[in-house]
Amino acid sequence: MTNPLFKALESAAAGASHAIADILAALPFDADGLLPVITQQHDSGEVLMLAWMNRVALDETLRTGQMCYYSRSRARLWRKGEASGNTQRLIELRLDCDGDALLAKVDQTGPACHTGRHACFYLRVEGERVSVTSVPERSPEEMYAPRR
Repeated sequence: MTNPLFKALESAAAGASHAIADILAALPFDADGLLPVITQQHDSGEVLMLAWMNRVALDETLRTGQMCYYSRSRARLWRKGEASGNTQRLIELRLDCDGDALLAKVDQTGPACHTGRHACFYLRVEGERVSVTSVPERSPEEMYAPRR
């Protein structure tokens, strides 16, 4: 069921605005306290990755301007670039119509994907086959090597 605030926004005029605190309080985080985040390169529109945010990650991202996600596999905050150096600076954050998905438009530095590719969506379905569409820009070993 759509939150009443998001229902009211459906008929809001272009240019209408609401307090960020009210919007954040109305976000429908899932049972694990997460929302999906689609991350897109701000100037090209290329979809870079899909990740997850909890409220703490969202608050940190809004406060610092640097993307912070929640890693489900590590069960902790994941500050993009903390290990690889491949950072994402937030340019614009959008919410979908019912607040259950976020779109982060970012300025990506280095590869976005842990495989070293520019974007995570490098596998293309072509009929009965799946093709690899790009090569790594950097090796994962290079990206995740201990820094000196």
